[in-house]
Amino acid sequence: MKTYRPRRIGRTTTRLIGTALFLATAAALTWLPSLERAAADPPQTSGQPIPGLPTDRQAAGQTPVIEAVFVLDTTGSMGGLIQAAKDKIWSIASTMAAAEPAPIIRMGLVAYRDRGDDYVTRVVDLSSDLDAIHAELFQLQANGGGDGPESVNQALHDALHRISWGQEPQTYRVVFLVGDAPPHMDYQDDVEYPETLALAQKRGIRVNAIQCGQSSETTRRWQQIAQLGRGAYFQVDQDGGAIAAASPYDDELAELSAKLDSTRIYYGSKAEREERKAKQDASKAALAEAAAPVLARRAAFAASKSGDSAILGDKELVEEVAAGRVSVDDIPADELPEPLQALSPEEQRQTLAETAERRDQIKSRIAEVAAKRARWMREKVAAEGGADESLDHKLFDAVRTQAGAVGLDYDKAEPAY
Repeated sequence: MKTYRPRRIGRTTTRLIGTALFLATAAALTWLPSLERAAADPPQTSGQPIPGLPTDRQAAGQTPVIEAVFVLDTTGSMGGLIQAAKDKIWSIASTMAAAEPAPIIRMGLVAYRDRGDDYVTRVVDLSSDLDAIHAELFQLQANGGGDGPESVNQALHDALHRISWGQEPQTYRVVFLVGDAPPHMDYQDDVEYPETLALAQKRGIRVNAIQCGQSSETTRRWQQIAQLGRGAYFQVDQDGGAIAAASPYDDELAELSAKLDSTRIYYGSKAEREERKAKQDASKAALAEAAAPVLARRAAFAASKSGDSAILGDKELVEEVAAGRVSVDDIPADELPEPLQALSPEEQRQTLAETAERRDQIKSRIAEVAAKRARWMREKVAAEGGADESLDHKLFDAVRTQAGAVGLDYDKAEPAY
């Protein structure tokens, strides 16, 4: 916890500085209670720019924000649901992105097991970089557990206290608790979920409870969690109950997704570029293991208004120059990527313009093929039936019902599969 100490100031003989010192002291005393509260709360953005997103999409009151944290049981019985989460993260994002107006989407993750396992919780903070979230999901494996109850209390507590929830006014803040076992209520040093959910309600964070399997004790606890969290309760099969079907359009969309990635050009300090490369390498490793339908869903999301920024991230030179936010002439040579450093200013501008044009062509084709895929999937799901009981549809219903409070309209939207 940060310790706040008054700064020492030198002696002064002027009345002006004396008056300023008096006013500053009075202000500090007035702020002291709020400083104590802040020390107990997680870091929050309070209207600050969202990392990785162009500021012109973040103007107050113009663009709604969705902050969604998935609190996921990763014990041995949850292998099917974990795989479904890996496969469906992009369609979940696309479902959220289908609102009017198109929202900024940030996702986070709390993986949990139980005391005595390899870990109790692993926390991935909210980020607009969904490639990074997918890479983290890719690392998760089902293991541990075995005694029935799990550390649900700790997981929910960490979802509130170790996640950097924002304070932008037009934000849908939501937790999706996903698991098949009830919480341990016999740990004496736990913060039990009713206390955590009361705090979530004060902060405007809804908590939905998704039960996998049929445990009656889990049903009782999950329903209470949803009620206290002002959220929805629903039950899915142990394997996750998500709709998973390959379409005739998946291979082309997977290829287009890779082509779109090849147009990304980043700038910044050497350390920033190295950090970005490390993230891209982790994402490439996860995507290399993904099936074509997963890559197709990612491509469809990337072509959406919400997905554009989420895929590109911050300091992407092609987008920022095309949008007029920066000029390549104003960037120090050593902050440009090496291939551009060897070019003349005119050649740099031409390269960026050509890359922007190629990107627009790829995105246009993605949008065209993705629309065909969406129609094909809707027809297949309608023909086979049972869509209302799927994880996809239940998540969509929860988001559509709850996000309207911040001005997000899903009346014309459908679940993305």
